[in-house]
Formats: sequence, C-alpha cells, structure tokens
Amino acid sequence: MLLLILVLPTVAGLAAFLVRGDRVRRGLLVGTAFGHLALVAGAWVRLPAPAWGGWLDLDAVGLLFLSVTSLLFAVASTYAVGYLEREGHHAHRDFEEGRVFSDAPEARFVGCLLFFLASMSLVTITQHLGLLWVAVEATTLASAPLISFHRHHRSLEATWKYLLICSVGIALALLGTFFVGVAAARPGGESASMLLSDLMAEAAVLQPGWLRAGFILLLVGYGTKMGLAPLHTWLPDAHAEAPSVASALLSGALLNCAFVGILRGQQLLGAAGLAPFGRGLLVVLGLVSMTFGAVFVIRQADFKRLLAYSSVEHMGIMALGVGLGGAATFGALLHAVNHSVAKGMLFLVAGNLLAAYRTKSTAIVRGATRALPVSGVLWLVGLFAITGSPPFGTFFSEFSILKGALDAGRWWVAAAYLGLLGAVFAGMGRIMVRMAQGEPGEGVAVEPHEAWSAVMAPAVLLALALLLGLWVPRGLAELLGAAGQLVGGGPWRV
Repeated sequence: MLLLILVLPTVAGLAAFLVRGDRVRRGLLVGTAFGHLALVAGAWVRLPAPAWGGWLDLDAVGLLFLSVTSLLFAVASTYAVGYLEREGHHAHRDFEEGRVFSDAPEARFVGCLLFFLASMSLVTITQHLGLLWVAVEATTLASAPLISFHRHHRSLEATWKYLLICSVGIALALLGTFFVGVAAARPGGESASMLLSDLMAEAAVLQPGWLRAGFILLLVGYGTKMGLAPLHTWLPDAHAEAPSVASALLSGALLNCAFVGILRGQQLLGAAGLAPFGRGLLVVLGLVSMTFGAVFVIRQADFKRLLAYSSVEHMGIMALGVGLGGAATFGALLHAVNHSVAKGMLFLVAGNLLAAYRTKSTAIVRGATRALPVSGVLWLVGLFAITGSPPFGTFFSEFSILKGALDAGRWWVAAAYLGLLGAVFAGMGRIMVRMAQGEPGEGVAVEPHEAWSAVMAPAVLLALALLLGLWVPRGLAELLGAAGQLVGGGPWRV
C-alpha cells in the first residue's frame, strides 16, 4: 500500500502529459486525488507494512501529515477543475500594469500538481533521513512550475526566488544530514544506518557535538522551506503569485512537509537526551516568526501576501508549541491540521476574489459580500477561523499551546504569545472586514449566483475548521497523542 500511495500520483502525473483532452486530464486529476485519499483512509483502518527494508514506513507523525496532505489535495482538486475551466485557455492580464501574458499549458500544471502530491507523500512516509532530504527537494522541483503558471514577470521572479532560497536551505539541510551521519559513525569510520529507528536505537552512543550541529543545520535548512522567519523571504512572493490552488497547497501542505523534517530531528535529539537544546531553538524561532507575521500583516496592501504572512505567523506557532513541550506539543500538531484546513480555504476564496475584482489590492477590493455573496461570507468567517477565534479549531489548538506555556512556568513566553496573537487578529481584521463591507466598485464582476465549483471546496474546508473546534474525533485524538509522544510531548487528553 505504501508503494501504491507513491506510484499512483506519479504514474498519473506522467499520464497528464500524454493524454489529450482537457476534460480527461481534469478527470485524471480528481480521480487520482480521491484514489490517493482512499488509500490513506485504508492506512487508518490497517497500518501498512514497511517497505524497502524499512525505508518506507508510516508512524504516527507520518500518518498525520500524510492524511492532511491527501485531504487538502482532494478538496483542492475539485476547485482546480473550475479554475482551469475559467482560466486554462485564456490570456491572463496583469490588470495592475496593463500587460497581457499567455498561460502555461494545462498539462504541465496538472502533471506537476500530481508530482507534487507524490513528493509530499514520500516526505511523510520515509523513515530514512537521506531519502527525506531527496523528497523535500523533489517538492521544490515539482511545485516551482505551479508558481509560474501565469507567465508574467512577477510570477517568474517569485519562482526563481523560491528555487534559489529553498535550494540554499535544502543544501544546509543536506549538510545537517551528513553531520548526523558523522555523529552516528562507528569506531573505525564504518558508516551508520540513516534509518530513524536505527539512529534512535543507538542514540545513547551518538556524538552530542555533531548531533547538535546537525540539528542546527536541519532546523535552518528545513526551517527555510517551512517559512520560519527570518528565513521566510521566498514565501510571500511565491504564495502571492501562484494560482490559488497552488497557494492553498503550498501553505496548507508543503510547509507541513518541512515541519516533518524538523520533527524528525527533534525526535533524534529527544532519544539522545538532548531535547532541551532543540526546544530552546524552536521557542526562539517560533516567537521571531510570530513577530515577523504580526508586523507584516499590518497595513498589508496585497490580500494574498496578507495570507502568506499569516502562514509565517502560524509556522511560528507550531514551532513554539513543539519547543515548549508537554501539552503544547500536541497543540502544535493539532494546529498544523487546523491551519492547513483554514488557510487552504482562505486561499481558494482569494482566488474567487481575484477573478471578480482582477486585483489583489486590499485598497480596491470592497463590498465582497455584495459582489460575491458566498465567497464574501466565507472570507469574513475565514478571518475568525484563521485567527484562533472560538468555536473554530485554531482556538482549541492555540489555547493548548498557551496552556503548555503556563504549565511550564514560561510566563514571559505566554505573554508574548498572547500579545502577538492579538496583534495579528487586529491587523488582519482591519483589512479583511473592510474588504467584505461596503459597495463593490465599477467594473467588478458581480456574481449573485456563484459557480458551485468555486465555492464548494472552500465551504467544505470551513466546515472542517468548525468541526475541529467543536469535536476532535477519537481516532484523530489518539493519532495526535501517539505523534506527540514520538516528538517528545508529555501526557495529554482531548
């Protein structure tokens, strides 16, 4: 089953370049997405056996993030059908500069989406640190063409920036992987196994100096891909310029994959008795990222960049939760789920707003609830879902992290955490509420009856965000508990 989870989207991605007919290609995308989701659901019923000598294996951390990735991709694929129908064969006009550019072929977009799913699945499934690095690098290569789908100069610039900065980060992560290998080297220079289970079994004899240095490089390298400040500079441009489907997956799924790389490093530190070292670094980077997010959402002039900087803040929340340990670790893992659902929904709605207003300017977009009644309401409600307001799931996960800080006696961290959450809420609220209210300007494509393909997917994600705030299913709670124990969290109950 593990091989099939990888092979299905890979073969479908190759087929997307070969088949003729847009409807066939879009059907292939949706069918593969839901087929992948069915395989992942089967893994919940019966955990698959390891493959490739243990290189592929699903533990609690992997199953959690694989499930989030597969679910978000399935929902986004239904939105992609309508999106490609609207824009796949039309010239894209840069309305802010008055220039027209031709779109990239739809085959490349669909094919790269499916390769993106395959590479992200490999990140969550592999237990080999070397293969994990290869998989994270593959996510970069598969997603870069998605960012440049509209081939105007800003999207091409964002693509090259993404490739350059993430390549530097991934090179540092590779060096960190080498350092971990040196830490595990046996007497006489014999190379050690890079399987996580083998490394943890021999954690007591790992060389602590090399292991600490390796974790720092892993944190910086994968932290760059995760969007932790001040390593986040690629993220606002890439998320803002990519098509909304790609933006939803970049923010809701790709960032989680980089987080998995950091969690694997923290697992190893915990087994070696060095968990406090990693946690201290994560607390610092978490607060720094939240600060950057809070500063840049204030007076943000581009609503897709607004959502991108919000992602920087939420990555900081997740890093902070793992750094605090205890209940906060479980809150961080739950927050990863909640953020993926809520932010994916907002990016899809942002695509609807962009299609109607033909601008990303927060100063121009007004009266969204009148121009697009369903999307406007989703946008307004999404504000509360992403900023941790009750009764949405983000409130519960953010509260769990706060509880973890207070339980640990980290009062100054709790105070800074609450202050930054309040600043982000005020900054995003001022902009997003103003966009929803008022009267739409002249030339706005008013759609009193929006297409189901444009609103169904974000509505489903919003419903999930609400459900997770009212009720955490027992199976998910148990999986979060098991994943938290692997990462080093203490006892926790839902």
